[in-house]
Amino acid sequence: MAAGHRPADRAGARRARRAGRGGPGAAGGSQVWAGIGWNAPDGSQRSGQARVAPGTRAGTAVTVWTDRRGRLVGEPASASEARLRSALVGTLVGLGAAAVPFACGRAVRGRLESQRLNQWETDWIRFDPLWGHRTGSGPQDG
Repeated sequence: MAAGHRPADRAGARRARRAGRGGPGAAGGSQVWAGIGWNAPDGSQRSGQARVAPGTRAGTAVTVWTDRRGRLVGEPASASEARLRSALVGTLVGLGAAAVPFACGRAVRGRLESQRLNQWETDWIRFDPLWGHRTGSGPQDG
């Protein structure tokens, strides 16, 4: 259970209504939005909306999750959901950690290759005349 999240005391459905086609409740069809009321940790009455089973009657007890201040929050992840999320986050962090040195290495390698080719061109211009012919300067006259 997430730190500070707990089921609300005496949460009850007030009225359930189906969302119209394409609305928020249309996606799954297994739950509808209902007005609910609950008691906050300080004892004050709160109200809001939550998803409930279709056909839930007014006054039916439903479980909703609240934070320390009594505000509605989502249900905490189950143990298997938490494991899956942590595995995915760990994989992404590992890939990100591997990508940084890989990308830096590629950048350094590209820069070194560029410098090597520039040096090769400079050396070629300097030593080609010493060998008695000019390569790459076009056709030679006779």
